[in-house]
Amino acid sequence: MDGKLRNMTAIYLLRGEKVLLLYRQGSRVVNNVWTGSAGGHFENYELNDARACVQRELYEELGLGAEDIEDLALRYVTLRRIKGEIRQNYYFFANMKEHVYDNLVSNEGICKWFSLDDMRSLEMPFTAKYVMEHFYTIGRYTDKIYAGIANADKVDFLELQES
Repeated sequence: MDGKLRNMTAIYLLRGEKVLLLYRQGSRVVNNVWTGSAGGHFENYELNDARACVQRELYEELGLGAEDIEDLALRYVTLRRIKGEIRQNYYFFANMKEHVYDNLVSNEGICKWFSLDDMRSLEMPFTAKYVMEHFYTIGRYTDKIYAGIANADKVDFLELQES
């Protein structure tokens, strides 16, 4: 391990009991799987501001700004060691405001709304799958932030408490 890091964000947009997912196509890292509504890699000037990164990605990929969402919150941070690098993912969740129409289009792939029940059966990136499973069973009922460490066969989550 040479200390290489890959910092990424993702946002999951919610509307009631539905979540907007993106079938990402043409990406170098994550391709042909369902991912968050928008997301991507940090720019150098965003390295200490995951919120700025996710808001930029939301605008670039879906054309949505802060005025289109509410309750934007960082809910999960995961670490995974793969292909000689440590991947740090920052997962945000937000509610779509009523004025935003459902038929969003992304320049990164195909957008589709799923019920929270249905999204559990979709093919997703490794840590994202565990984040969404945890969110479905626990996270959607709290406002806590969780940290997840990936190992060979799962992601273990702990509440990330202020200390």
